[in-house]
Amino acid sequence: MARDDSITSTTHAPRPQRKLRRDLIFIAYAALITTLAKIGELRVVSRTSIMLYKGVRKPLREIARELEVDAIVEGTVLRAGDRVRITAQLIDAAKEAHLWAESYERDLRDVLTLQAEVAQAVAREVRVKLTPQEQAYIAHTPILKTRLFDRHGGGVEITDLAPRFEQFGRLFCPVMIMRQVRPISGSPRIRMRIRPACEYGARRPAITWGSNHVRYVMSEMVLRATSDYSITAILEETPVVLREPVSVVLGPDETLQGSAGEVFRRFLDDTAAFWRAWVRNLGIPYEWQENIIRAAITLKLNAYEDTGAIVAAVSTSIPESRASGRNWDYRYCWLRDAYFVVNALNRMNATLPMERYLDYIINIATSTNGRDLQPVYAISGKAGIEEREIGSLPGYRGMGPVRVGNQAYSQVQHDVYGAAILAAAHVFFDARLALRSDESLLRQLEQLGERAAALFDQPDAGLWELRGSKRVHTFSSVMCWAGCDRLAKIAARIGLADRARAWRARADTMHSAICERAWNEKRRTFAATFGGEDLDASLLLLHELNFLRADDPRFAATVQAVERELRRGEYLFRYSVPDDFGVPENAFVVCTFWYIDALSALGRKDEARALFQSILARCNRHGLLSEHIDPRTGELWGNFPQTYSMVGMINSAMRLSIPWDEAY
Repeated sequence: MARDDSITSTTHAPRPQRKLRRDLIFIAYAALITTLAKIGELRVVSRTSIMLYKGVRKPLREIARELEVDAIVEGTVLRAGDRVRITAQLIDAAKEAHLWAESYERDLRDVLTLQAEVAQAVAREVRVKLTPQEQAYIAHTPILKTRLFDRHGGGVEITDLAPRFEQFGRLFCPVMIMRQVRPISGSPRIRMRIRPACEYGARRPAITWGSNHVRYVMSEMVLRATSDYSITAILEETPVVLREPVSVVLGPDETLQGSAGEVFRRFLDDTAAFWRAWVRNLGIPYEWQENIIRAAITLKLNAYEDTGAIVAAVSTSIPESRASGRNWDYRYCWLRDAYFVVNALNRMNATLPMERYLDYIINIATSTNGRDLQPVYAISGKAGIEEREIGSLPGYRGMGPVRVGNQAYSQVQHDVYGAAILAAAHVFFDARLALRSDESLLRQLEQLGERAAALFDQPDAGLWELRGSKRVHTFSSVMCWAGCDRLAKIAARIGLADRARAWRARADTMHSAICERAWNEKRRTFAATFGGEDLDASLLLLHELNFLRADDPRFAATVQAVERELRRGEYLFRYSVPDDFGVPENAFVVCTFWYIDALSALGRKDEARALFQSILARCNRHGLLSEHIDPRTGELWGNFPQTYSMVGMINSAMRLSIPWDEAY
């Protein structure tokens, strides 16, 4: 909606100037909510019109079919002082795919000019984005190829990549994006726009240029775009008929060693070779191979090579559900999430991310200086990541706020001790790993075990990071138990019988306490909290973490209770009770994979396979998943792509696939 902070509810008549401003903003907003428009041969409808349509809760593609429209336009209008900003966004109605978004800002007096500018931009993007197109990754790489065609027979192929390959005995992965645009049919006209921003969109950089490059000068860094395309056309954003391939390299302010086209071709070949070699060494299931290869590549791309940190997602503030305010910054390393990631990659024979992550976690654990472990750290290992809202960005599809930082770092989440120990335990049992697995490392891990044993029955925020309450969460307690259980096994592995007995005794005591206090006899299920009545999806992991055997009647009873309470159609919610923001509207994707794994462990393989196939069908066209999914429409929500979700896909496929020795 339009927002005018100067307008308040009052019995007094507004001053003429305020009324004029209000009317001008209304006119600007009206430009975004035209009931139906025709652009060329394409029909466009606004989100506001759909909200008035009786089928609002239907999938967008179904509404689009009924209304016979091709695209949906969303928009927000914000006023700050004497400036007005309109953010317009375009959605492909048939595919429910977000295609384009851009903000336009002018002085309040120029609002009519701004309206026309936005309308022209929407019309242009509708024509461009909804023309026939093809898009796919080059097989077994994260290199993206897109083919676009216009109505006159013109076509281009666009290749995008971020270089990564071995050079001079070390990994070369600069802060760089490369693109080549190649004509493939007719006489296509293209417009190249390069608009970097700084301070989270608050400022545009100063621009300088030379004969074959443009420099974007910002306070924190300087970017250089080097290209064999017309520099004038880049600066003025003028359309040009494309007759031969053009390349652009956007990266550090350094001179390229060769022409843009030559460097692009070499980096393309070397990057493709690097990824194909990495994929060849993966251990994958017989079934769903392409899905799992794509998931593995995605996980590796979320690992920060320099420190070993693994981020939860590379995005921030995509809401968990529409206009919910559940917008979080996931560009940090959660110790819990990272454990699940390295565990999945290790199962696939990708050991290097695990080794680098273990360096990261050991460095953090040894630098706490007596302080408790945080649940999340910056990729550098920095502890403080204060959360703040960014007013200069409107948010995903206009649904703010946009947040930078994550206040979860200050929360108490006791499961992190178990997560750190479980990740490090691989060193002692996997002979492929080069890290030293001796008594000195065990002693470091025992310090974490001491905290786990002391805190397992104490209140915390839990893995769902509740901001308004603390309870003794069963998952946190079980993870603390798992840490002590693995310490007993590690000590036995390296021949320290006394330490093994000591840790086994502590783990057994914790196990008994959890069973006594988390089991709800009335409901015949484990509860989400000690002495509680409610359930959460983390209870599905009791067998995965080796807390309960698959044939333990309590596990089967708990799975049945969870599916009764948290299953909505084909998806599992993480919980069904209100939290700090109300009752969750969308399903947490990885919970469905946990449910699939639990069904498999209980011998309900046919059900598990059917659900797995169903959720695979909800991946986007590139095989990727976000954090949440709308159970009514199947629309993906939340930060994207989400490592948790891709880990769940890998683990379930490994369990459900036909074994290789039975495949053919």
